[in-house]
Amino acid sequence: MLVLLAGIFVVHIATVIMLFVSTIAHVWMVSSFDSETISTGLWLLCNKTCSQLQVSSNDEASLKAVQAFMILSIIFSLVALILFIIQLFTLEKGKRFYMTGAIMLVCWMCILIAVSIYTARFAGKMVYGTNPHHGYCFILAWICFCFSFIIGILYLVLRKK
Repeated sequence: MLVLLAGIFVVHIATVIMLFVSTIAHVWMVSSFDSETISTGLWLLCNKTCSQLQVSSNDEASLKAVQAFMILSIIFSLVALILFIIQLFTLEKGKRFYMTGAIMLVCWMCILIAVSIYTARFAGKMVYGTNPHHGYCFILAWICFCFSFIIGILYLVLRKK
């Protein structure tokens, strides 16, 4: 049981770190222009130097929603981690981690909304270069989506013994 708790804890910490990286870094979409790599994130457009990401007025609300939901997913994931540690020491024997699991599933839903909006509005529509493809931050966000769902379900099922 201790090994399972430690494994869930390690995966949860890895998920939080990957959420931070995928939200902060600027490699959601990558393309090339005149043999130079151009990458865009949620905030910046980087070529040799980084500048503010310019989006059309039609896509601005979508980008703000993606930014907000990714930040919310980080917050909910951190709250779930802190709550798990608190419940680990205060929860009675035989009780389940319902609150931690519920908060982690809310984090999962925030990631789903953010990445879905980004996929629908911005994937493959990079006007700054040719041959656009997804960067590692986009892939990390989908990995965090999977991990947060698995962790949320495990917290709901897991009993403290």
